[in-house]
Amino acid sequence: MKLIKDIENIYDEAKPLVEKRWDEFVSLGKNGSEEELFSELSFCVLTANWSAKGGIKAQKEIGINGFTELETDELEYALRKVGHRFPKARAQYIISNRWIIGTIRHLFVLPYYQIREFLVKNIKGIGWKESSHFLRNVGYGEVAILDKHILRLMLENELVDSIPKGWTKNKYLEYEKRLKILEEHFNEPIGKLDLYLWYLVKKSVDK
Repeated sequence: MKLIKDIENIYDEAKPLVEKRWDEFVSLGKNGSEEELFSELSFCVLTANWSAKGGIKAQKEIGINGFTELETDELEYALRKVGHRFPKARAQYIISNRWIIGTIRHLFVLPYYQIREFLVKNIKGIGWKESSHFLRNVGYGEVAILDKHILRLMLENELVDSIPKGWTKNKYLEYEKRLKILEEHFNEPIGKLDLYLWYLVKKSVDK
């Protein structure tokens, strides 16, 4: 498969960056405070229909306390200032999600697939891709982040025959399973391999 060869070609170059980022994810999952975990969840809310780079910028500018304490109009203004496409809606989502602060780490006793489904059902602005994104960013390697860049790679390599306009649970799990064929070849979990795929597309390792 061309995709495997493409990853092999950048693997050694990307590996130090990937390992550094992965260690950060694992550390956040193990040691992060509830507020830090909520900040990461909010980051995933922000990246939907926007960008990881934008989400990183917003997270840095707004800060953990901004996500946990700002009033709706203040948070909306902060998101507008960093150029978010949907500042009002995302501010409302984040504020309405604050109820979960204090209980996020309790979710980690559950299997990853139960956490993912819980987040999809109960957190505003979080779908299958975003919940997978959050879990990967706190060190769960079992999930794939099926964003537009990854889906295009899958389409180009005939792993799928179309890019869905939206996700159902079954469709997401089906596409995730198809991408997981890479795990055996590289002996890495798909959540970590996502960083290599991202490097392949963007020549950077974001999150």
